[in-house]
Amino acid sequence: MILHITTRQSWEEAQKAGEYKAPSLNSEGFIHCSTSKQTVDTANLYFKGQKGLVLLCIDENKLIAECRFEPPAGGKQHDQETGNLFPHIYGPINLSSVIRVVDFPTDENGLFKLPPVL
Repeated sequence: MILHITTRQSWEEAQKAGEYKAPSLNSEGFIHCSTSKQTVDTANLYFKGQKGLVLLCIDENKLIAECRFEPPAGGKQHDQETGNLFPHIYGPINLSSVIRVVDFPTDENGLFKLPPVL
């Protein structure tokens, strides 16, 4: 399972559209995802303090689009130095690959922790 951070509103729009497309699909050619071990660091680096977020739990075996594990885009994240690879989805996320959607709130300091259900 891989995870994608998005807003609840974007997920609701995707359900109406029949597929999910992150803005990065147009700007970078893929959708950024993380493993469960990478998600909290990614969230605290790029989404600190944001409200209304959810985690899309994706079964990569059910994806129609190609998923590749690659170094982080832009080399901005410390994990590039450790050789940690991130899942990138090269196309829209088909709704049937999303096996669960989990609320992803911040704590009182605006930081994220992995939800207990994961």
